Amino acid sequence: MTSTRQITTMQAAAVLISTIIGVGVLPLPLFAVHTAESGAPLVTFISMLIALVGTILLALLGMRFPDQTIIEYSGSIIGKWPARIGSAMIIAFFAVLTSLTAREFGEVVITAVLQRTPVEVTVIVMLSLAAISSRKDIATFGYIHFFYFPLLLGPVLLIATLSLKNADALNLLPIWGNGNIGIKATIDGILTIASLFQSSFVLTIVIPAMRRPRKALKAAVWGVLISGGLYIIIVIANVSVFGAEETKNLLWPTLELAKATSLPANVLERLDAAFLAVWVTAVFTTLFSTYALTTRELANLFRLRDHGALCFFLLPFVFFLAMLPQNILNMYEVIRNVGQVGLCITIGYPALLLAVAVLRGKRGDRP
Repeated sequence: MTSTRQITTMQAAAVLISTIIGVGVLPLPLFAVHTAESGAPLVTFISMLIALVGTILLALLGMRFPDQTIIEYSGSIIGKWPARIGSAMIIAFFAVLTSLTAREFGEVVITAVLQRTPVEVTVIVMLSLAAISSRKDIATFGYIHFFYFPLLLGPVLLIATLSLKNADALNLLPIWGNGNIGIKATIDGILTIASLFQSSFVLTIVIPAMRRPRKALKAAVWGVLISGGLYIIIVIANVSVFGAEETKNLLWPTLELAKATSLPANVLERLDAAFLAVWVTAVFTTLFSTYALTTRELANLFRLRDHGALCFFLLPFVFFLAMLPQNILNMYEVIRNVGQVGLCITIGYPALLLAVAVLRGKRGDRP
């Protein structure tokens, strides 16, 4: 065991959970009800299963090559230049994903809290925080996620549970939806929700630092199941409280759910302020992971010893990408399109690598 192997299985699972639970918590119920109306929880569950398959593929690859990231071992599987093309696609995709996450964060903040603050200010502050934090070593990366993990999971579960006192179970029937939405639209919606789990790709830089890489599969399964379970609970709470038709009229249904929820005995009549504080933390952990993934894999691609210099070099490019969407509607349209295309990179590419590695008998866990 080398000194760099400091991340435990529990920490690896916590990294996945705190990374997946992020900015997508707010629009998730809206995506789900547009996909299947009252069947929103069911399509969220299906999307979670798709994401679980992708994460399992990453875990299996990582277990075959426990000392390397996907950028490093892809060359030995499919050849140098095809691997470089695949690696460039991964890096470009997560740079775009980081920028869209930061922009969505900025839009929510200037709409719900700091209404006189330019969106550029909120975006650059969060990106700068992610860039500074990404300079830390992988052990500190794991510790930060492990620290924030219960602070994210607990309050969101509490708000979702408390909101159920206003729920009407009839809003969840029929559980498969009413059939008014076409198959193509349903598939598009399922893929959009599945794309909210794509940041689990961070597992590729975590496995080489795990004390027991062979337990990566366990961490992957628990990470996706817990975060996916939370997503399903959030969707159930929103649809049961507001109904599918009302949820369609809400831009950020989960935030409205927090506004409609109070603590027992009216200790707090609205929980939206507390929820936003937790949500900001969730956005930071997601940005932290995707930014660190982008810079570390970029350093691996160019075979640099340290990724630290790239953290600030990449910042203006990511900020520029974040400012490209013209407004909120355009931003969510871009997020849907990029997310669906990204599934080919985050699920299709690892599936290709694993299939070729198995056929060619390529392994990195033994001579």
